[in-house]
Amino acid sequence: MSFPYKNVLLIGATAGIGLALAERMIENGIFVIGVGRRKERLDAFVVKHGSNKAAASQFDITEFDKIEGWAKDITEKYPDIDAVILNSGIQRTLDFSKPKEIDLPRTIQELGTNYTSYLYLITYLLPHLQALAPKPAALVAVTSGLALVPLPRCGNYCATKAALHSLLWSIRAQLSHDEGSRHIRVVEILPPAVKTELHSQQAELVKIGQGDIGIPVEQFTDEAWAGLVSGDEEIPVGHVKERFEILEGPKRAPFRKIVETFMGKK
Repeated sequence: MSFPYKNVLLIGATAGIGLALAERMIENGIFVIGVGRRKERLDAFVVKHGSNKAAASQFDITEFDKIEGWAKDITEKYPDIDAVILNSGIQRTLDFSKPKEIDLPRTIQELGTNYTSYLYLITYLLPHLQALAPKPAALVAVTSGLALVPLPRCGNYCATKAALHSLLWSIRAQLSHDEGSRHIRVVEILPPAVKTELHSQQAELVKIGQGDIGIPVEQFTDEAWAGLVSGDEEIPVGHVKERFEILEGPKRAPFRKIVETFMGKK
């Protein structure tokens, strides 16, 4: 099976794994609309690949009140968008053994970027994908291996990814049981730590010599792209593959039973 989508809206495309995925898709003949906050990086992205292969939209997904209007504008400007990739995320150290040192506004910002914004984006972009029926469409979200097994240092980050992981199971079940939405594949990519700005820009990690942890971006991109091309709905990457079925496999039968009980068989 190939990756059948030819016009991808990729949110979080200015650096790291988002940029790497965008460039891999362009290499494979896919038109990518990159979305991010940093205009200079978006401009460089388009200049590098050319306006016939890439476009950009500067937007801050934490401005929740603007997402509905932005989603309407971007899908009207690029009506052929047939896949949406949600990749934006931030990570913060959070130590409850020192509650007086916790910066709650900074912590809530992490929740807003990693989870709340996805609720808005999915809500306002799904109607466009539904309207493409019966043409294949996809909703892809990047979570984390930490959605399955949390890391105490960044517990709030892990919680946001676990919440998104759970939400994607429910969305996948709902769309598969809706006649007007069955053409939409719901895909989750679960990376391990990857050597990107997510770590190198965290002063706390740099201070303890962990600002460069993770697998190379190239390894992540190769494995994630292979899963996308294969049509996998869940794509664990790196060492996450080793524990994925052990942790997730036992949940599948009970979840299917719940779905059948409350939604019926497809």
